[in-house]
Amino acid sequence: MTRGTLFLIVGPSGSGKDTLIDGVRGRLARSHLFPRRVITRPRDAGGEDYASATMAEFEACERAGDFALSWRAHGLSYGIPASIAADLARGTHVVVNVSRGVVDGARVKFAPVKVIEITAPREVLAARLKARGRESLTDIAERLLRQPEVKADAVVVNDGTVAAGVAALLGTLQG
Repeated sequence: MTRGTLFLIVGPSGSGKDTLIDGVRGRLARSHLFPRRVITRPRDAGGEDYASATMAEFEACERAGDFALSWRAHGLSYGIPASIAADLARGTHVVVNVSRGVVDGARVKFAPVKVIEITAPREVLAARLKARGRESLTDIAERLLRQPEVKADAVVVNDGTVAAGVAALLGTLQG
């Protein structure tokens, strides 16, 4: 049996990663798994579908080995369920939204790995971040300054309609 590919979706805040992932999920449900992230964000914060955890719960899960990947960013902690290792071994492709900081470790631990960067022009990112209403203007400005480099296998520029972005990501995941 061929091992599944781990697709790491990366990009700046406001690039539309979760929107595009949501858009391809139903079309790829038979061949790709889209696990829910665990985030130390209150459940009522809106946005993506995630499992909320307190910091104590998150750290306990980390110590227990419940995460395949975990990281801290923007004052929150994020984890990807360890169950993806078995899914990949069974030949299922797995798609996850992650921090660029975990890419190198994931490439070693879960080969084959494909990194897909979702991006958009700075003014589009700023408008999207402002519209979602979770950060102050100062926080948004700081996020826009943080754009670390990552060696991506593919780049999707998400600066048009949602349908166009979804089509581009779909083509990349299937190609």
